[in-house]
Amino acid sequence: MEAHYYNVNLKWLNDRKGEISSPELATNIEIATPPQFAKGIEFIWSPEHLLTAAVNACFMTTFLSIAENSKLDFIDFTCEAKGKLEQIEGKFLMTEVNLFPILSLKNEADKDKAMRILLKSETACLISNSIKSRVTLEPKILA
Repeated sequence: MEAHYYNVNLKWLNDRKGEISSPELATNIEIATPPQFAKGIEFIWSPEHLLTAAVNACFMTTFLSIAENSKLDFIDFTCEAKGKLEQIEGKFLMTEVNLFPILSLKNEADKDKAMRILLKSETACLISNSIKSRVTLEPKILA
């Protein structure tokens, strides 16, 4: 596979707020410093939210691909993600992202197969493999 480039543009709006866009996408996202920092703004996506979302979204798309290739028949998939920000040796770091997927199956006999696919999806996730943060998985499978 050849290298791919993803273009993202940023425009400062005011205060600690900006907007990201991409010439490849139809919608823009307002971003801001999170409220835990000086002059941070509540209720707006932050870089920390976006990093956590990127891990979660990549996990889902990786899972969907592997599940399709493995012919796993499922009813529903959701995943909560929690990104942890810490200050270590004077630097702020996103040290971990915890993923809590819930997978609903049509057939209880597929539980072991589903668990293998979830674990493989976390291992194969390109965003998780591209960051220093520790990514943990706590799956729940319903049948």
